[in-house]
Formats: sequence, C-alpha cells, structure tokens
Amino acid sequence: MVEFSLPANSKVLPGKTHKAPAGAKKVKTFALYRFDPDSGKNPRLDRYEIDLEACGPMVLDALIKIKNEIDPTVTFRRSCREGICGSCAMNIDGTNTLACLKPIEEIKGEAKIYPLPHMPVIKDLVADLSVPYAQYTAIKPWLQADSAPPPDGERRQSPKEREKLDGLWECILCFCCQTSCPSYWWNGDRYLGPSILLQAYRWLVDSRDELTGERLDELDDPYRLYRCHTILNCTNTCPKGLNPGQAIGSIKQMIAARR
Repeated sequence: MVEFSLPANSKVLPGKTHKAPAGAKKVKTFALYRFDPDSGKNPRLDRYEIDLEACGPMVLDALIKIKNEIDPTVTFRRSCREGICGSCAMNIDGTNTLACLKPIEEIKGEAKIYPLPHMPVIKDLVADLSVPYAQYTAIKPWLQADSAPPPDGERRQSPKEREKLDGLWECILCFCCQTSCPSYWWNGDRYLGPSILLQAYRWLVDSRDELTGERLDELDDPYRLYRCHTILNCTNTCPKGLNPGQAIGSIKQMIAARR
C-alpha cells in the first residue's frame, strides 16, 4: 500500500454519487479523486456506479466508460491500453499500477482511484511528471561513444552482452516505482529515484557505451544514488515485473569496485 499525499492545507471531501442505470445487476462503485487546482476548491471523491455487465474487464475500461457515458469532465491519461506506453499509471486500490492492466475483479469492494502519490496534480488523475522526466534527461539516456562507428554503422553486441539488458530495457517510464518510494517522496528534488536509476544502469551495462566512468561519476553522490534505503516498494509495485532495487544495488557495487 502506498501513502497518498494531498495538496497543502486541504482534505478530500465527499463528492457526487452517480447511480447505476435502472435494472443494472452487477454494480461496482468507483471512487475517483477529483481536483482542479485552478478552481481553488478542495479535492473530492466522486462515486460512479457501473454495471460491470456493460463494461470491459480492466479499470481503464471503467474509466473510459465513466468519461464517455457519465461524466465527460473526468480527466486521466491513457493511450495504448496494452501496458506499453505507461500513460495510465495511477494509484488503484492502494497500489501504483497501470489502469489498463488492473483487472476490476481483483478489487474487493469499492474501487478507489487516485493519481500517482506525492506528485503535484494537474487535474483529477493526472500527476505532473515534469521533475522525473527532467531527471531522466539528466542521465543522458542514449548511447555515448568516443570511437568512430564501424564502417557498416552498427556497434555490434554478442548475445551474451545483449542479455545484460534484459529486465532493464522493458521499463516504460510509467513512474509507478518512482512515486512509491519514500526516499523519493522526501528527497525527489535531489534523489534520482528507482525508475531513473534503473534507466541509468541500462546504459552502464550496455557493452556499446563507452562513457561508463563518466556516468558513474555523475551518479556517485550522497543524494542522487545513495538515498536508496532498499525499502523495495519500487520492485513490489512495478507493473512490468522489473527490479529497480536490484539495479540500484548493482550501480553501488560498480562504484565500490572503482574505489
């Protein structure tokens, strides 16, 4: 379970309840966090009763149904619906995950849905991810090499070298792990966080990259890397089954081996 933070000096108020259509037999209530910073009003929880017999199986299906058929003002991100883009990351039933991959049937009782925790809210279920994206840019997530490329233009890898990237390249930057980390909640301005550090490790172990030393120098900092206290919320919540905690530990080992 992940703690959810509210804007300063505010509390979540009870909101509207939208009843299910007459004759609905399989009703599920979805409680959605509603907040518009420009309104000057406190956030609220609006409740929507959905007939699951007329809805797809995933939480994202319910959100789309709510927006299309009940309340067009509900705001959330979504795109691929296949767990590829990471757009629909939010806090569902106390856990950061992707709405498109979360089956409704796994949620017992009322389904409570919030934006990713401890981040500024743009509106409703849309968190402001400007800071983690800026941190992602800071690690220079692209191949860096001083040597000239081979004549054919490709820097080749053996299958064994390529295997080192498995469990890293699959990260979709949904930031479920990033926003589940207590160290990032309190030090997000300086600590890079599990998602960014996993991405950094992806380039550190890429045999084609030639700036490993420079990358490690950038990470060797009391806050950028060493705010990780191995709580492992990141690994437990990753919807892709990745292990950011292990990647962070490996970076620490690489730095220790240089000393």
